[in-house]
Amino acid sequence: MSDQKPTVVLVHGAFAESASWSGVVERLRGRSIDVVAAANPLRSVSGDAAYVRDVVASISGPVVLVGHSYGGVVITEAAAGSDKIRGLVYVCGFAPEHGESAIALSGMFPGSTLGQALTGYPVSTGGNELAIRPDAFHQQFAADVPAARAAVMCATQRPVTEQALATGLPTAAPAWKSLPSWFVIGDDDRCIPAQLQRFMATRAGAKGVSAVPGASHAIAVSQPDVVTAAIVEAVEAV
Repeated sequence: MSDQKPTVVLVHGAFAESASWSGVVERLRGRSIDVVAAANPLRSVSGDAAYVRDVVASISGPVVLVGHSYGGVVITEAAAGSDKIRGLVYVCGFAPEHGESAIALSGMFPGSTLGQALTGYPVSTGGNELAIRPDAFHQQFAADVPAARAAVMCATQRPVTEQALATGLPTAAPAWKSLPSWFVIGDDDRCIPAQLQRFMATRAGAKGVSAVPGASHAIAVSQPDVVTAAIVEAVEAV
């Protein structure tokens, strides 16, 4: 194992974009930790994971992968079998088992109101694309973020294909089974219930779990200090 300090690769989820990590990026850079906020395509689990693997391949030295929301599915797939990934951090993120999809996991425990907040429309490449309606975005996705900032987040949200959310994890060897993991949980997450996040953290044998009372799904925006602390813990541990 290399003694080189890992580079952190941040992978956003559905209805967000790479700038949603800005507060975390600033704090990691302030601690002299190299960081890349990848632009997750949000088209398919396999394709998105392949893109993240390309990002990882462009980095010299070890990597800690951080996934928010559906980005957790992507890092779980992307890290499978990799000899460069040293740890995983799930930020209000899905940590699926083989065959589990984001949609299936969301219904495992009560509490998600995401389905009723979505709008969908067909795309030319086939299937449907999903976005959060403007009238629902603030309360659904970012209830603890000021309204003006949430409005900007809504306007810059990246829609996701229905296929990406409905596809079960392809790999038979989810990366959290072989790599150390850390979880940051928003206790008032209305997209991925906190109960589900705790279940996944327990199943993964997480090295650390940080639960933030009142925190929304957009915890990297509203609580960048907590998210950064978990990432730093992972970087220092691996």
